[in-house]
Amino acid sequence: MSQSTTEFVSLRIAVLTVSDTRTPDTDTSGALLVEKLSEAGHQLADRALLRDDIWQLREQVCRWVGEGDVQVILVTGGTGFTGRDSTPEALAPLFNKSVDGFGELFRQLSYSEIGTSTVQSRAVAGLADGVLICCLPGSTGACRTAWDGILASQLDSRFRPCNFVQHLRGGHGQRCG
Repeated sequence: MSQSTTEFVSLRIAVLTVSDTRTPDTDTSGALLVEKLSEAGHQLADRALLRDDIWQLREQVCRWVGEGDVQVILVTGGTGFTGRDSTPEALAPLFNKSVDGFGELFRQLSYSEIGTSTVQSRAVAGLADGVLICCLPGSTGACRTAWDGILASQLDSRFRPCNFVQHLRGGHGQRCG
């Protein structure tokens, strides 16, 4: 796809790492997302690291959505099948609209990297009150795949034929169709 010469819109993006084992010093996935969004010209609105607990995840995401300042929330971790993985269950009920194509495209892109193991990814995304929430696997490689293959272009107001910026609170982007 192409980009036009319309003005770039810097988005305010929060990053949430979901892990029972990582610390701020070992959170390579969250660090990669912060690096990527900053390099792209976006602003880090906030960053948090929480244990895999449905109620804590909902509380943090609801706080960011409710504050009205955050436009995108990138969540890494908790999307697998282990006993405590609960990110999709925690956050999908908050979506006003699901972005079904996000998980589908993520799995298509990751297939070339990890083969059929991609079926174990429960990556999901949705819109909640004008905030895009993307739930990614916890591996740094998966976060790189999602950013490079989907998020970099869909969070760029110049990307055509359309992008998510138009759907975000305060966003101005090209409408599809």
